[in-house]
Amino acid sequence: MIGRTLLMLLAVGLSAIPAISGLGRLASAKSPAVYEVYAISYGAFPGYPTSSLIAGADKSRRSDLAMMIWLIKGPDGKNILVDSGFYRDKYIKLGIKDYVKPSDALAKLGLSASDITDIIISHMHWDHADGIDLFPKAKIWIQKDEYNYYTGPAWQPGGQPGGIDPDDVLSLVKLNTQHRVVLVDGDDQEIADGVKVYTGGRHTYASQYVGVRTGQGTVIVASDNVYMYENLDKRVAIAATFDADSNLKAQARMLQLAARPELIVPGHDPQVFVRFPKPGNGVAKIE
Repeated sequence: MIGRTLLMLLAVGLSAIPAISGLGRLASAKSPAVYEVYAISYGAFPGYPTSSLIAGADKSRRSDLAMMIWLIKGPDGKNILVDSGFYRDKYIKLGIKDYVKPSDALAKLGLSASDITDIIISHMHWDHADGIDLFPKAKIWIQKDEYNYYTGPAWQPGGQPGGIDPDDVLSLVKLNTQHRVVLVDGDDQEIADGVKVYTGGRHTYASQYVGVRTGQGTVIVASDNVYMYENLDKRVAIAATFDADSNLKAQARMLQLAARPELIVPGHDPQVFVRFPKPGNGVAKIE
């Protein structure tokens, strides 16, 4: 009798082991990464022609531009920049006010250039890609077609290298020879858990924008695929694009991807720091 009871207890105990092991596996499963997104100002370009930003705008209008980079701060020391800003004197001398080198502007969030693990280059214009060599440990993510075009055909007869600095192209090629460049092949590509890139509205040959999983849902870092909030509010294309229709389609898609419209961050609108005033001092947490 005692023997049968002991066998029954052993059987029950053994049958419970898989369930307990399963619970252990569930408990140890890695949770999806959740990020914080910050816009960081490193200067301002006053009195820029609005007609160069918003298609059809009155040519007499002027707008102040915020020069920004965006930090995607994640778990396990993951610090991803969207774009790298600029630092060459010839651009600072264009009339940039309150300029701070982008790598130094990170100090506002307690980071240094060597803390940046990755840089997503939305497009190769000088004010977004000039600083790629400021961050010594960062891996660079750029659309394959963007890289191929601006390291080759853009400089051939009939090419369109407008806004691209040859020195930035050379820096990018050098970084590629150091195995620090990743060529992103097309749309809807996840470069890290919870961080995706999407092909943009052809502001340049093959621009991209970024979707980020945050505690408030998906934040979209549009960069210059949306210059100003006015582009979104009025459903107006940006003025500088290979193809206005593709830009409007990209804007419409951003509105579908973002958790709410307010979480789409334009590339140069100083209102970003008004709509998201915290923590302040030229830093806006997008939430």
